[in-house]
Amino acid sequence: MIGRRIARKVHRESRGACRGLKYTVTAMELLIMKRTVLLAAVLVAATLGFAQSQTSGSSELPPQGPLMGRIGPASVWHMPSTFLVAAQKACDSAPRPPGFADCFISQMPKSGAPPAAVAFTRMLFKQSGGDVGIMSGFDKVGPVDVAFVTYPLRANTNYGLLFVNGTPKIVNAENLKLLDQSTMQQSPQFQNTKAQFPNVSVWPGDRDGTTWPNSSTNPDGSLSFTLGYPLINGCHACARAGFAEFNWNFGPQGKFLGTSFMGLTPPPVQ
Repeated sequence: MIGRRIARKVHRESRGACRGLKYTVTAMELLIMKRTVLLAAVLVAATLGFAQSQTSGSSELPPQGPLMGRIGPASVWHMPSTFLVAAQKACDSAPRPPGFADCFISQMPKSGAPPAAVAFTRMLFKQSGGDVGIMSGFDKVGPVDVAFVTYPLRANTNYGLLFVNGTPKIVNAENLKLLDQSTMQQSPQFQNTKAQFPNVSVWPGDRDGTTWPNSSTNPDGSLSFTLGYPLINGCHACARAGFAEFNWNFGPQGKFLGTSFMGLTPPPVQ
């Protein structure tokens, strides 16, 4: 029985480096030792299991905030006329960048921006590498949707357009590196335009949020959006040489497949 001292002794003899040394352990002590070893094993197993669960859970954190699902009209926010002045005043002493931009975004809720709008701006800020954009319009098309964005801190081109909810989640339509400019530059149309405007190149479109891109759905379920981009002869204030039109192509499940050159519109009449 536990608690009763047991007279019988268990004799063990240690061999090896301590040959000849004898020690005795009572049955009670032996029971306590076994329980101690068992408890230690349980603790080690529990610790390893907890550590393993912590490691696997931290490798891929789920997206946080209101944008865990599809981006939608809840992310739209129209800035009040007093917001820019108030935000710049509040963040004037913040370091630039990224402190000023982070402070600027933090002022949005104070001026009435809904949580989804703030979350979208923060996600775009990280995805774009530091561009502060506020969604000003949303058009549900499916499986890829369209969002107009205002960039209040830019000196030029304060409006842009994004394709959202496909793969990747956000595709910036003003990323000129994604345009099929190689095909454009080899076209006779562009060669004729370049003869008249030697420094002509494609520039981002200044999307004012009033004209949505034309979209077309193909028989296989894939989707295309047609957008025009200004051709400018060297600088932002230089002569305009017409527009280049490109299709933005997405698969049936919304995967971005690239762009294709569609043609040029003639330069404006001088």
